[in-house]
Amino acid sequence: MSETLFRIGQIVPSSNTTMETEVPMFMNRYARQHGGVRFTFHSSRMRMKHVRKEELAAMDADSHRCAAELADAPIDVAGYACLVAIMAMGPGYHRTSEKTLSEIAAREGAGFPVVTSAGALVSELKREGFRKVSLLMPYADELARTVVDYIEAEGIAVVDYKNFSVTDNQEVGRIPSERLITALDDLRTDEADAVVLSACVQMPSIAALDLARARLGMPVTSTAECTSRVMLRSLGLDVNPMTSLEAAE
Repeated sequence: MSETLFRIGQIVPSSNTTMETEVPMFMNRYARQHGGVRFTFHSSRMRMKHVRKEELAAMDADSHRCAAELADAPIDVAGYACLVAIMAMGPGYHRTSEKTLSEIAAREGAGFPVVTSAGALVSELKREGFRKVSLLMPYADELARTVVDYIEAEGIAVVDYKNFSVTDNQEVGRIPSERLITALDDLRTDEADAVVLSACVQMPSIAALDLARARLGMPVTSTAECTSRVMLRSLGLDVNPMTSLEAAE
């Protein structure tokens, strides 16, 4: 049986170690389940070590270079793997970023779509009909509030959220899944349509999604899952409704 090869690009913070694990995990599971497709993964990095607004803004400016570099590969789709960097730039900025980076790639002779993790989260929540959500995230208080405001500006109500106030991005990548599962006990979910187990692509979550779903008995997703789903769809691949697609192993 012949396979179609898709090259997946990622624009990642220099200190991010999670998305280059979780996106391949999710997509390779998709390939095993559906057959006929194969993925390879290619990254370009933006310098960032601490999750602070000033570092995030400087990092976002560096994304232009990354888009140009990925155009040399070439790739079929690029994912911008930092939710809070986009959201810290102001409401609706994911649309600006996706358009700008796609235009840069086109100027370099490679026309590929760009998916931001921020845009993917809000678009997948809307696509699934989730209008009220509860969130877990690693950020300090000010940036956590920025994330809430951004999501609510997109027409999705945030019922409750918990943030862990971790600003060292390497430490964010080492937050154990058990901490997320335990935090669910203090998260108000009774009025929510879904829970976002990690509103951050550096805080690991994919392996814990099924456990969280079983524990809560309701839809649970993560930014990494949403980003992967939107990238798959941008390639013209069929993606099952979220409630029927299991988390990657």
